[in-house]
Amino acid sequence: MDLLNTLVDKGLRRELPTRAEALAVLATSDDDLLDVVAAAGKVRRHWFGRRVKLNYLVNLKSGLCPEDCSYCSQRLGSKAEILKYTWLKPDAASKAAAAGVAGGAKRVCLVASGRGPTDRDVDRVAGTIKAIKDQNEGVEVCACLGLLSDGQADRLREAGADAYNHNLNTSESTYGDITTTHTYADRVDTVQKAHAAGLSACSGLIAGMGETDEDLIDVVFSLRDLDPDSVPVNFLIPMEGTPLAAEWHLTPQRCLRILAMVRFVCPDVEVRIAGGREVHLRTMQPLALNLANSIFLGDYLTSEGQAGHADLEMIADAGFEVEGAGEVTLPQHRATVSAGGCGSHEGAGCGSHEGAGCGGHEGAAVSGSAPAAASTSAPVPQVDEVRRDLVSVRRRGAGTDIAPNA
Repeated sequence: MDLLNTLVDKGLRRELPTRAEALAVLATSDDDLLDVVAAAGKVRRHWFGRRVKLNYLVNLKSGLCPEDCSYCSQRLGSKAEILKYTWLKPDAASKAAAAGVAGGAKRVCLVASGRGPTDRDVDRVAGTIKAIKDQNEGVEVCACLGLLSDGQADRLREAGADAYNHNLNTSESTYGDITTTHTYADRVDTVQKAHAAGLSACSGLIAGMGETDEDLIDVVFSLRDLDPDSVPVNFLIPMEGTPLAAEWHLTPQRCLRILAMVRFVCPDVEVRIAGGREVHLRTMQPLALNLANSIFLGDYLTSEGQAGHADLEMIADAGFEVEGAGEVTLPQHRATVSAGGCGSHEGAGCGSHEGAGCGGHEGAAVSGSAPAAASTSAPVPQVDEVRRDLVSVRRRGAGTDIAPNA
């Protein structure tokens, strides 16, 4: 297929596909799906070999969030029967993190519900970062605390944080349909603050919220402009008690196409299969490792994932290997500028910014910067099979007395 040959060539050169090419990937037929996976797999292996990076989530503060993000079980007004607790103490958070590290995770992601941290919260998280790093040599720590105020990213970096996560989630044009208590621009601003502070920026999306193909292309092209080192691809977990509980639009085949499209648009970036892989990829999860080079190990924030040992067996059975603590995740051209920063993108890269350097995104177009393409979006697919049996609320790990899944 000429399209796939073109996309592989561009991926190996770190050249941005056109919007029409990215849309065409999402529009491929099931008959062509294995060819799509094989093509994107060539790009993945060129930049990341057969390594799979493991990440582990620790939910520092669960539930009772004042924001109204429709996809989230911790949102304002959520009826989801999730665990609810206030801040974990540093020793409890470190104990939870150690379980993930023992299972093979090289990055611990510290997440707290809420609009954004107070300065006191930043101090609290700084103590937790220190406790984790003191007890787990070489571990990377990524913070995810919501919208950042001026100076907070710098303080997190000084405390030892390596990265900061804040997802764009969906396209700018549809963002107001998903969340009303903050804006898309607020999220962009926080990613830029992380970049400017020298933190490795992590920002991704959620697929399956009823978006069109154009929406998916918009958010992924926007992410490329923002130039994160890591792009988590979440597949909506339709939790009972949330406004999107009835949204079941994803099939394993569509999930694979989305991951392939992200890989072609962001060829040399850590693409992470995040929440919802068990629910929507199901038995096709091993195939997705040909597209993404990173996954979360074990459970998520408020829902359960598959058993940690099953994750490790899946990686081995698929012919991949867990990335070691001493290995550098990113390709050399992205990893060498600073210890935790966003890398070097001169000339090209996942997000060669055309007029805005790494960390200098002021005035850079975040959406609509790619050439326009004629609309080829298919309608939002309707999926007959609703698999609520695959959605389980987390009842173990952080915030409980039960051993975590790692």
